[in-house]
Amino acid sequence: MKLHCADRVLDLATTQVMGVLNTTPDSFSDGGQFSNLDAALKHAEQMVVEGAAIIDVGGESTRPGAAKVSLQQEMDRVIPVVEKIASNLDVCISVDSSSPDIMRAAKHAGAHMLNDVRALQREGALQCAAHAKLPVCLMHMQGEPDSMQNNPNYGQVVDDVYMFLAKRIQACNQLGIENTQILVDPGFGFGKSLEHNFRLLNKLESLKTLGVPVLIGLSRKSMVAAALADKEGVARAVDGRLHGSVAGAVIAAMKGAHIVRVHDVLPTVDALKMVALTKTS
Repeated sequence: MKLHCADRVLDLATTQVMGVLNTTPDSFSDGGQFSNLDAALKHAEQMVVEGAAIIDVGGESTRPGAAKVSLQQEMDRVIPVVEKIASNLDVCISVDSSSPDIMRAAKHAGAHMLNDVRALQREGALQCAAHAKLPVCLMHMQGEPDSMQNNPNYGQVVDDVYMFLAKRIQACNQLGIENTQILVDPGFGFGKSLEHNFRLLNKLESLKTLGVPVLIGLSRKSMVAAALADKEGVARAVDGRLHGSVAGAVIAAMKGAHIVRVHDVLPTVDALKMVALTKTS
């Protein structure tokens, strides 16, 4: 399976690593660390050296309870970074945004992929993505970031997420976006309880029948923190979630994920090399 990203081609025969580059001051795991342009480029360069095939640039925090940002704030955070990476690094650039204006500007700046946590549901986003002719990742989220973790509820979480993604794929198809340019993400931690998250991870293979590549992002998330809680039930701090995050990436890859979105690139790349050899042996 190959993904055509503007002038680049990603081979998804083995699971690829997408490195997270947050340019926000309030992201849950690295807020403010890479809001400076030089720091952002240096971090992107390090992730490429460590084996990231994609750098995912985001300027809007979507952690639970995150504050909304203005269009201009997001533009100022994202577009200069995309331009800088495109001018200096040989890597596929993804832009994590739901805004049609950001998508248009990002393509002009050199982005190769669109990654939308709202699955192109904002006004004009679907049309913008169709016009951009870049691959787009459609993610499932119940609610909005500021309230999504307030008692999330499903009939059957796997079926509900599957049906939502199937409908969004259909909406894309109707505007001329073919399945060869679509990815899906079940949205771990986006309007889901711990049980919901692990049920989705356990049944990840079911998404393969949608006929498009699967991208997952569970790196450093609360599901990892809760799974690694101590005997008193205290969740693991962000800086102690590495091993759990890598384990999650390995499980996802073994269950068919084509791309894993992570903060810790090198350990994940190493682990996925073991997965790749196991699958081909």
